[in-house]
Amino acid sequence: MEMWSQYILPCLCAFAGCIAFTLIFNIHGPGKLIAGCGGALGWLVYLLGGKTILAGFFAAMAISLFSEVMARIRRCPVTGYQLVALLPLVPGGGIYYAMRYCLEGDTEQFLTALLNTLGMAAALAVGVILASSLFRAVFFHLAHPRDVPDGKGRRPS
Repeated sequence: MEMWSQYILPCLCAFAGCIAFTLIFNIHGPGKLIAGCGGALGWLVYLLGGKTILAGFFAAMAISLFSEVMARIRRCPVTGYQLVALLPLVPGGGIYYAMRYCLEGDTEQFLTALLNTLGMAAALAVGVILASSLFRAVFFHLAHPRDVPDGKGRRPS
């Protein structure tokens, strides 16, 4: 029962939330399920990592790698899958609480919440950039043929 409430149910909620956001991002068909699975995967990695900033970094990396692979398989843009799957990890609650503490005059709590929120946002950004860059550097042959450099370090025109 504990595994259900700690891991499975939150991942199902992240999956459902991502499916709902595919309506806003105009993602259709199997793309809805792919984006939902990406959100559930990211949330699972975040939970297994202990809900820390480092866990957010690894979750963003997992989402980014998953999105890159799925985008190549479906021949669709990566950003749709990536943005939708990252939404459950965005620290909106942290921003709210930071502003609440600021308005209440609780400076110590405000700074703690603000730094935690900024750290999480930075971890998500760095995780996405690092994973996408590494994927594209390692699997450059999966890119469009016009984007692959020739043997002399030049890009064909």
